[in-house]
Amino acid sequence: MITIIVLALLGGIGALLLFFVSKKFEVKEDPRIGEVNEVLPQANCGGCGFPGCSAFASACVKGDSLEGLYCPVGGSPVMDKISGILGLESAKSDPLIAVVRCNGNCEARPRTNLYDGATSCRIASALYKGDTDCSFGCLGHGDCVAACAFDAIHMNTDTLLPEVVEDACVACGACVTACPKSIIELRKKGPKGRRIFVSCVNKDKGGTAMKACKSACIGCSKCFKECKFEAITMADNLSYIDHTKCRLCRKCVSVCPTNAIHELGFPPKKEAPAEPKVEATSKPTAEAQPTATVGTPKVEPAPMPKVESEQSAPSQVSAPQSN
Repeated sequence: MITIIVLALLGGIGALLLFFVSKKFEVKEDPRIGEVNEVLPQANCGGCGFPGCSAFASACVKGDSLEGLYCPVGGSPVMDKISGILGLESAKSDPLIAVVRCNGNCEARPRTNLYDGATSCRIASALYKGDTDCSFGCLGHGDCVAACAFDAIHMNTDTLLPEVVEDACVACGACVTACPKSIIELRKKGPKGRRIFVSCVNKDKGGTAMKACKSACIGCSKCFKECKFEAITMADNLSYIDHTKCRLCRKCVSVCPTNAIHELGFPPKKEAPAEPKVEATSKPTAEAQPTATVGTPKVEPAPMPKVESEQSAPSQVSAPQSN
């Protein structure tokens, strides 16, 4: 009994100590953190720059403003709800989407060797340049596909290049981090999904780049000279289009000699009717009308003298017969 009583007293004393310590060092959490956390999509993708939605909610509540805080999965609707809870103004941001900046399909960038190792882009890039002569292009092992938690990117079996599913992409940036060649970047989705970008990251000189890939940017600067909005820059034999300055005029697309500049979401261009053909068909009709009007007055008086001559002719012939 003595042992049981002693243990009970020790347990009670310990419980009292723990109670007073918890009250002394109690950390009160702002109830708004839970409210903000309930609004978030709970994707825990890290696209906001925080390890999870709970950490992002805490940063929103503790911050003086929502500047620099944005949930790419929820987008503007979720940020508007958060601003309503906290009474802060949310910064407007254009929706982003992942873009693959490599145009080296099997036809443009033929394989020159065979890699027989671990099917991982990160491991392959650490061992050698790749199975083509382009050391900047996609390795095709699908690290970006494995990193995407939203099934928004797939490998095309014909081109061996990754393709982004626009409706599924939430711009979390997981594929951007997973790519060791840095060929995937987040860009503005654009109005109606329209965007223009240079689908190449090859920094070799024009001749070397063209030999490795027929669709590579050769640094000719034609697009740079054509752009009137200073949206294109040239560096390391490579052109780059700033999506924040691009006006989507598409003039750079038509001047690119290797078709390295891609345009997405645009309707097909309508072929304008050839002007010379229209003029050629209209000229004969215009000339035929005046000839018809000019010839009409000449035909009308012509029968009059012919009729008079026929009447006079028989009178002259009948006169000698009467004599």
